Amino acid sequence: MKKIIALVLALTMVFALCACGSSAPAAAPAAPAAPAEETGTTADTTNVENVATIAEENLTATQKIIKEAQTMTLDELAAKAIEESNGAMFYGVGNSSRGKSALPKFIEYLQTINPDYTMEFEWQQPKNNKIFDQLTADSLKDTGTFAMTLIQDGNQIESKMVQTGILDTFIPKEWAEANGTTADAYTGYLALQTLNKVFMYNCTGEKTYDNVWDFVAEDEHGLYMDIDSEIVGKNFLYMLTEDSNAAVLKEAFEALPAEEQAYFQPTIDEMAADAEDLGLGENGKYALAWIKLWVGSYNAQTDDGPICNTLVDKSATDQFGLLVYSKLRSVEESDSVSVNNIKVAAYEDGYTGFGGYGYCHYLFVTDNSPLPWTACAFIAYMTETVDGFSAWGKDMGGYSANPDLYAANEAQFNHANGGMAEDGTVAFPAKNDRGFEWWTNDGKLVLENPQYCASVSFTVGSWIEMLSKYSAG
Repeated sequence: MKKIIALVLALTMVFALCACGSSAPAAAPAAPAAPAEETGTTADTTNVENVATIAEENLTATQKIIKEAQTMTLDELAAKAIEESNGAMFYGVGNSSRGKSALPKFIEYLQTINPDYTMEFEWQQPKNNKIFDQLTADSLKDTGTFAMTLIQDGNQIESKMVQTGILDTFIPKEWAEANGTTADAYTGYLALQTLNKVFMYNCTGEKTYDNVWDFVAEDEHGLYMDIDSEIVGKNFLYMLTEDSNAAVLKEAFEALPAEEQAYFQPTIDEMAADAEDLGLGENGKYALAWIKLWVGSYNAQTDDGPICNTLVDKSATDQFGLLVYSKLRSVEESDSVSVNNIKVAAYEDGYTGFGGYGYCHYLFVTDNSPLPWTACAFIAYMTETVDGFSAWGKDMGGYSANPDLYAANEAQFNHANGGMAEDGTVAFPAKNDRGFEWWTNDGKLVLENPQYCASVSFTVGSWIEMLSKYSAG
């Protein structure tokens, strides 16, 4: 049945591409919304079926291994991995290229247990959101090529990968314990980390941005990766329509001076009927108004790196962008380029509204994995050890979903003081990462919730597709 569903899904995507010439994802079926996880390092996805709750006779071969693996420590999993994959070839696929950096460290860890252990590997990073097509095609084989995946975009994961049985969630025992639960009781996806994209603006001029509505004001054109090229950006817009986030937008609107409110009020009033038609809450009109103004004004870019390079140059006076926070780590200081040429909007006193959004890198075992024990051990290694997480841990704005690992990683990289000079003074205030708890509370980070995104991707998603985009030309 799983292969039939996957085949239908693959054919559906092919027909959609032929019909419209677009690589945009198909609308996902509705699913119940889920609250944010209370453990403090990622967005949760409730109602995700745990292999421990499935009757034994209904488990696939890989799910049976996962069920057993969830009772084992990392060292116990390592022994299973060594037995399974010594001398083998391991294929992984992910949205992040850094899986290629984590695998050699994993092999070195296994060699501390068995010095004779060897494993060749290849890590692929499909471009243009093709990872879903690639995993779907691979799922049609009795035994797949890919052992596991590191993947983003909770909406498509939910609708195309999990509901179809292509990917299975494995919850490492010690990861669960660090989060105050058990693998059997946990019902979410496994997140490697939460990443944040934040509003930054060039501060070489006089302009400031102290309210999230300032970014959609008249004649503003923020630099932003286009929502059709990086789909998590569209999930961000979906999440704005969720009640608590829409309430933040209303609160920020009410904090504006009367003359600024007057500019936005007609659009808000215009959106009231659409919000009701889409089944949104009482503040949905504020979310739709902000979304409409944002889509109609942002200056679409192909990547966050060039956005960062533009904003930190002193020539970019009065420009702003919404981009991955970690890009600041790579800025090379010069006469014209400096991190001090920008400010992180949410860090400024008096800022009102959300300071950006957060999304996760999730880890899954493929249901037809050729090396399921090794995949589980590798996933546990990345989510439970500093060395395993180090490929991502050096970046500010990336927060491990394991509270113990989060603390250990911060102790090693000290992101909270990332902008400090050797003499103890603050050299680059924007690089002092205030951490996940600050961003989700004070910074009001909008966190991606896969199931909520899936529940509105057809309704709100179709509405967004009808909006007119800004053209810089």
